[in-house]
Amino acid sequence: MKKKYFYIETWGCQMNEEDSEKLSGMLKRIGYEKCEDKKNADIIIFNTCCVRENAELKVHGNLGILKKFKAENPDLIIAVCGCMMQQKGVAEEILKKFPHVDIIFGTHNSYKFPEYLNRVKQENKSIIEILDKEEGIVEGIPIDRESDVKAFVTIMYGCNNFCTYCIVPYVRGRERSRKPENIIDEIKKLVSEGYKEITLLGQNVNSFGKDLKPACSFSELLRSINEIDGLERVRFMTSHPKDLTDDVIAAIAECDKMCEQIHLPVQSGSSRILKNMNRHYTREAYLELVKRIKKKIPGAALSTDIIIGFPGETEEDFLETLSLVKEVEFDSAFTFIYSKRQGTPAHDMEEQVDDEVKHERFNRLVEVVNSCSIKRNKEYEGHMAEVLVEGLSKNDESKLMGRTRTGKLVNFAGSKDSIGKLVQVKIVKANSFSLIGEEI
Repeated sequence: MKKKYFYIETWGCQMNEEDSEKLSGMLKRIGYEKCEDKKNADIIIFNTCCVRENAELKVHGNLGILKKFKAENPDLIIAVCGCMMQQKGVAEEILKKFPHVDIIFGTHNSYKFPEYLNRVKQENKSIIEILDKEEGIVEGIPIDRESDVKAFVTIMYGCNNFCTYCIVPYVRGRERSRKPENIIDEIKKLVSEGYKEITLLGQNVNSFGKDLKPACSFSELLRSINEIDGLERVRFMTSHPKDLTDDVIAAIAECDKMCEQIHLPVQSGSSRILKNMNRHYTREAYLELVKRIKKKIPGAALSTDIIIGFPGETEEDFLETLSLVKEVEFDSAFTFIYSKRQGTPAHDMEEQVDDEVKHERFNRLVEVVNSCSIKRNKEYEGHMAEVLVEGLSKNDESKLMGRTRTGKLVNFAGSKDSIGKLVQVKIVKANSFSLIGEEI
């Protein structure tokens, strides 16, 4: 029997990446194999993001290219899913512009993809199925993990925060927490398969458990996970500053498997802009939280997200962001130029910032962020670091690549036998985005 192949292209966050791992798992279960070249695929899936306009433009461009693929292979099945499809009218627009698309589905019903695939083969017509509201959490979906060493584990779905620039609550739905026992069972299974590190995922992990009966706080979940035998490391993302409580900070400090790394999106250093963003904290509250983290977890690595050019941002507001970055000295930052998203309150705000001003401020910010990153990385030079070896270096396959407990990327010479193991590495050189080491 001829082998059948699928190809998945993913845009967006770690939640999207895990959704794609589940789609891959479902397809492998029904006999398909994954391929790296869409030209060889019998099924092509685009898992979309709608947080930034650029991701949507990429989807349209790639769907246009597939028209030729479909003409050459009429049996080719093309599917589009993810956050972008949850936006009102987008699915219908996609099918109108690209009638060669066979299946369109959203974030709430991706577990039904094998059903849609079977229907499209039987009925020979396009399927659109977008659920307006989230359903209950579906457990037991097969997952085809990208790595053999570390894995994502989603602990909750959705978001209740409604930041004025963000489309996520509208496309991912309200917060729903998985039952702690299901999370623990999944992690234990991963450990039994040889996984060393897990990253807990959620749009706001600090809100975990508030909807459960009986309630289970995020710190309680962390302490339970820390007791799992054989697990080496635990990370999580993302934290909302307004919800990162002292008991979570204490759990990170006291649990030996919790990595000393916290992703804490600030978005702006101006309290005025933060209020307009509906972030529910001030500049001062954020800096006080950072002080508590650094006091309780010495050497902790802090990363963040920053948006430049939010409506109404003045030069003074921007300078407050720059000064906050310099004061905190983030290890790294994901920096974004504000992009209007239809359906969010910020889309219709007055005082939209000129694109030229946005880009000029963005460049100034990146310069400061990079200087902080290299300064923080320089602190590792000459010191030993525990590195979990993930595989071969992407830039030089004669070397290995792994990460420290603080999430620093380290490239170093070593034996392939070390992949999947914790090794001691002496850091000999620091770059802006990585470290160079020698295995001891």
